[in-house]
Amino acid sequence: MRPDALLYPAPEGLYCPAGQFYVDPVRPVERALITHGHSDHARSGHANVLATRQTLDIMRIRYGDGFCGSEQAAALGEVMTVNGVTVSFHPAGHVLGSAQIAIEKDGTRIVVSGDYKRRPDPTCAAYEPVACDVFITEATFGLPVFHHPDPAGEMAKLYASLRQFPERTHLIGAYALGKAQRVIRLLRGTGYDQPIYIHGAMEKLCDYYVSQGIDLGELRPATIETSDKAMFNGAIVVGPSSAFSDRWARRFNEPLPAFASGWMMVRQRAKQQGVELPLVISDHCDWPELTETISELRPGEVWVTHGREEALVRWCELQGIKAKPLHLVGYEDEGD
Repeated sequence: MRPDALLYPAPEGLYCPAGQFYVDPVRPVERALITHGHSDHARSGHANVLATRQTLDIMRIRYGDGFCGSEQAAALGEVMTVNGVTVSFHPAGHVLGSAQIAIEKDGTRIVVSGDYKRRPDPTCAAYEPVACDVFITEATFGLPVFHHPDPAGEMAKLYASLRQFPERTHLIGAYALGKAQRVIRLLRGTGYDQPIYIHGAMEKLCDYYVSQGIDLGELRPATIETSDKAMFNGAIVVGPSSAFSDRWARRFNEPLPAFASGWMMVRQRAKQQGVELPLVISDHCDWPELTETISELRPGEVWVTHGREEALVRWCELQGIKAKPLHLVGYEDEGD
């Protein structure tokens, strides 16, 4: 079967006509296969959803019990059949529950990677390469300029700031799903054993991570209405970056705004967002990891989506690998 007959872009998202399903559709559909729980990939309102158990749980936390008509959990590595098309879910290393989806029929296998990363991360299952004829890769950081540093070095920057400004409350902006829990684990893994305060918007997701065996240490609510403001002197508070620009953040003692994101490599972005301490910590592959992954898989074709598509397509062509951009819309960088 030709790959573009097995799977192709439609207004709703990637569509498999033989299996009558979509992958990460951007609007409600009859049957959706979901790679992970970030809101640009996992939307509510689908009639039927197939995803990993953890992704389904995360969707329920974010959208409520009625997030879909019916749900089906896929175990990692389990081979399933959807309307005559073979599908299987494999770890993507992006966030808890994230998976690549392998789609196969008549000898053609396409792997939809969703979002993925190759760096070690104890908060989710590590990426596993899956042999395929066509590899669909993201390109969030698909430019040669993006070389992300070791996260341990970024933690060292945070510790240096804590020593330099022991009286200031360090506010770390991080996406509620995946990045917040990873930052907390990075702190714990580098020896930080003090209580970490979290914004209320992150409480349920952090509780779920803990229920899945992810040790986040002592977490406390970052609520100052009922607390002594001085208790936050020198403390670390993790919350959504949007909360740090409102009155809530100004209640802390001399708040020092930080933000954990791969985009903090771009100084102008940090400046525009008023970030005093940029922490370059990404849940996506950087340029070397994207190209190394493709070189490792050596698929017959590479399809590139949501990100800096053209540079990665050109790199593939120079390596003798057929490639094309998919130009999908509706996918942002929520998990970066």
